[in-house]
Amino acid sequence: MITLRAETLLAEAERIAEEVLFPAAGMVDRADRVPAGHLDLLAEAGLYALVAPPDDGGLEPDDLASAGAVVAALAGGCLATTFVWLQHHTAVRAAAASDRPGIRGTWLRPLARGERRAGIALAGLRSPTAPLRVRPVDGGFRLDGEAPWVTGWDLLDVVYVAARDADDVVHFLLVDAVAAPTLQVHPLELVAVQASRTVNARFDGHPVPAERLVATQPFDEWSRVDSSGSTLNGFLALGVAGRCVRVLGPSNGAGLAPELDACRGDLVAAGAAQTPAARAVASELAWRAAARLAVVTGSRAVLRDHPAQRLLREAAFLLVFGSRPAIRDELLARLP
Repeated sequence: MITLRAETLLAEAERIAEEVLFPAAGMVDRADRVPAGHLDLLAEAGLYALVAPPDDGGLEPDDLASAGAVVAALAGGCLATTFVWLQHHTAVRAAAASDRPGIRGTWLRPLARGERRAGIALAGLRSPTAPLRVRPVDGGFRLDGEAPWVTGWDLLDVVYVAARDADDVVHFLLVDAVAAPTLQVHPLELVAVQASRTVNARFDGHPVPAERLVATQPFDEWSRVDSSGSTLNGFLALGVAGRCVRVLGPSNGAGLAPELDACRGDLVAAGAAQTPAARAVASELAWRAAARLAVVTGSRAVLRDHPAQRLLREAAFLLVFGSRPAIRDELLARLP
């Protein structure tokens, strides 16, 4: 059953996507950052609370269908805006689940309201050059190493950082998103969502107060959970595919519509074992839909002011975003 809260959040997401995000998506694609006003609109609509507990404005915990529909609606409006906003929810979920003194009481409500905005730095656990490490010191912790792919820099208040200690225990910390001599960032040049302000972050003995520790978890346990990737990320691809189908119109996009519905159902039903295949199907569908849109559009598709070229680049981006070896293998099996 779809709750009234789910209906409200989805209606707001669809309204913002159609009235604000999609009309401005071309401008944002050429900008150096997502407009702060876009993120403020999402906060005002209650969309930063998407995965918060229901008492704090979120959906029911098992309502992946509604959460995914919100993500897809926004991604079909502006992927760059949605990409920044989506990272936030990992911190919301972590703050809600934390048993550390002060974390839930201090952070959950401001995060759920979008008064404080968060990104994530989790890829440092897998960094091939300088894995992100944490060590205890008086009054807190120090971070050393590299965290690739931190999205939303200069648009965030904090970053939810994961780092391993000497005993291979992962520490999850809320770190202020402020550059310093001990925290330097290097912007990345991306084929799409450049306005997301995605950077590589380098920590050099960066201090973090003890009260910013959200949780700990053995690395092996985290790695097992992480191996299938996030199901919710798959709805980004559905959003791009859905926008392509709408731009194509009934005569050219009708054949893709049933695939879109089937893919949505597979993502909602997927457990950990099925998630890689469902994610791969979604990404491959977005790629085919965007390619079809480009071909149907013809030469105008390569003009920078036409949405076809942006959607094609976004589909290419989503072939590799948030991927895992299992997702990559599934994609390679499907791509010609």
